[in-house]
Amino acid sequence: MVHPSMTPYVTPHILHKNYAQAYDNETLSNLIGRDLEYFSQAGFDMDKITLKRNAPVALLYEDAIRNEGAIISSSGALINFSGKKTGRSPKDKRIVYEETSKDNIWWGSVNIKMDEHTFEINRERAIDFLNTRDNVYVFDGYAGWDPKYRIKVRVICARAYHALFMNNMLIRPTEEELANFGEPDFIIYNAGQFPANRFTKGMSSTTSVEINFKRMEMVILGTEYAGEMKKGVFSVMHYLQPVKFGQLSLHSSANVGMEKGDVTLFFGLSGTGKTTLSADPRRLLIGDDEHVWSDTGVFNIEGGCYAKTINLSAEKEPEIFNAVRFGSILENVVYNPISRVPDYDDVSITENTRCAYPIEFIPNAQIPCSVDSQPKNIIMLTCDAFGVLPPVSKLTPEQASYHFLAGYTSKTPGTEDGVLEPIPTFSTCYSAPFIVLPPGRYAEMLADRMSRHNVSCWLINTGWTGGKYGQGKRCPLKYTRRIVDAVHSGELLDASYETFGTFNLQVPTSIEGVPRELLNPELAWSDKGQFSREVRKLAGMFQKAFALYEKDVDEKVRLAGPHL
Repeated sequence: MVHPSMTPYVTPHILHKNYAQAYDNETLSNLIGRDLEYFSQAGFDMDKITLKRNAPVALLYEDAIRNEGAIISSSGALINFSGKKTGRSPKDKRIVYEETSKDNIWWGSVNIKMDEHTFEINRERAIDFLNTRDNVYVFDGYAGWDPKYRIKVRVICARAYHALFMNNMLIRPTEEELANFGEPDFIIYNAGQFPANRFTKGMSSTTSVEINFKRMEMVILGTEYAGEMKKGVFSVMHYLQPVKFGQLSLHSSANVGMEKGDVTLFFGLSGTGKTTLSADPRRLLIGDDEHVWSDTGVFNIEGGCYAKTINLSAEKEPEIFNAVRFGSILENVVYNPISRVPDYDDVSITENTRCAYPIEFIPNAQIPCSVDSQPKNIIMLTCDAFGVLPPVSKLTPEQASYHFLAGYTSKTPGTEDGVLEPIPTFSTCYSAPFIVLPPGRYAEMLADRMSRHNVSCWLINTGWTGGKYGQGKRCPLKYTRRIVDAVHSGELLDASYETFGTFNLQVPTSIEGVPRELLNPELAWSDKGQFSREVRKLAGMFQKAFALYEKDVDEKVRLAGPHL
C-alpha cells in the first residue's frame, strides 16, 4: 500500500514507453527515404505498418521481449524460440523453374521445381501477412566480404528475432554504405508465422521455402526457423559465384595461421565440427560455415557465426562460449527461469540449439574476413556413425575428388526435422541441401584449384570409434584437435603411414598425444568380425551412392573409392 503522502514509484519503462516508441518509429521510418516507393510498389501498406530498417540491436531486444516472449540470458544474449520448426525443412524447399536459370540448375529431390505463378501467389500471401503486422523489420546487408563478388541483400520480416538474426549473419553496412545502399540484389520476404496454402499447386505442406533466380527473391511461409534465411542466401551465392563470377563457393569453415599465414578450409555438414574446429586460439578465424575460394584468395560469405550449443562449455569451446553475450541470439535454448542461466545440456526443445553472433565476437577473428592467399590444407570432416573410418587419412588428389563428390557423413539429431539419431547420408560436395548447380561443376573447380596451388587434403572422422553408434563412443574432441594441430604444423606430412584396407586410405601410424588404437579403427574394436562386416557395409553404401557420378568423372577418380 502506498502512503498518501508518498509519490507512487513509476518505472522508467512506463514513464518513457510512449516517448521512446514514438521516437523510434519516426527515426527508423525516415531512414527508408527514397525506398518508400519500392515498398509501396511491392504491395506494402505504408499507412498501416511501421517499417524499422536496420534497427539498433537494443531496440530489437526490446521489441522481441515486449512482443515475442524473448528473455535476456544471464550473459546478456537474447533467448528466443522458433516455434514448431526447430530445424530446416529441406523437403519444402523449391526453386522456380524459369528461362534465365533452368539450364544451370541441378533439378531433382534437392532442387524441386516450382512454377512462376505459384511463386507469385506465395509472394502475395507473404506480403499480405506482413501488412497485418504493427512492425515490419527491414535489414539491408551484404553477402561476401570481397567487394568484387559481394551482393546486396534485403531481409523483410515480422519478427525482431529474425531481424537480429540476419543483422548478425549478414555483413553489417557502415552508415555511409547504408545511406548509399540503393537497390538490393536479393530480397527475402519472411512471413514464417503464416502458413502456405496446402492446396496451392506444388505445395507439399504448410511450409514453403522458395527461391526465384529471375526475380532474385526468396519467400518463406510456415516456418520461423531462422536458419532458412541463412541457407537461402548461401543457395543464392552457390548459384551466382560460379555462374556470374566464375568463383568457387563452398560449404566450409576457414582459418589462417597467425605466424605462417597458411589457410585451411574445413568441409563438412552440420554437426561434423566445422565451427568448433575452426575456432582455434592460435589461428585467425575467417569464418565458420560459408566461403568462396576466389582467384585471389578466400573470403567469408557471412558476417557472423551460427554455432551449435548442445553441451557447450567454457572448457571445451571457450571462444564460442564467450561469444554468448549482448547482441547474440540463443535459439531454442532452455534456461533456468530464476537465474536466466542457459542449460546447454537440456535438449527438451531440440538437440539443434544454436547461437548466432557477429564474427567480431570471436577475439581472434580475421576482420575483414578475407585473405589474399590460397589455401594450403583442405580438411574434409565426416561424422561416421558406423565407427569404421580412421580419425585422419591423407588423401590423394583423386581420393579428394571422390570424397568431395560422395560427401559421406551422418545427419546428427536436430539439424533437420525428424532426425532423432545419426543417419548415414551422402551429401555431395558436403552441401547437397544447398547445392544449386550439378555437383560435377563444383568438383571440377575444386580439383583445378587444388592442382594449381598444390593443396594437401585430409579426411578427418569426428564420429564414432570402438564401435558404431550406440556401442562405441564419439572420438574425443581433444584428440581431433591434436590431429588438426598436426596438420597445421606439417607434422603429418613427415609421418609414416599404413594402408587402411577396403577404403585404401593412408593412415598415420603415430601422432604424439593420440592413442595408437584410435588411429587405426580396427584396433579399437573388440569384436573384429563385426568391425569387418561394418566396413563392408559402409563400402557398399559408398559404391551405391557414387554410382550417380561415375559417368561424369575420370577413371582415376572412380577407382579412388573403396573396393570390395
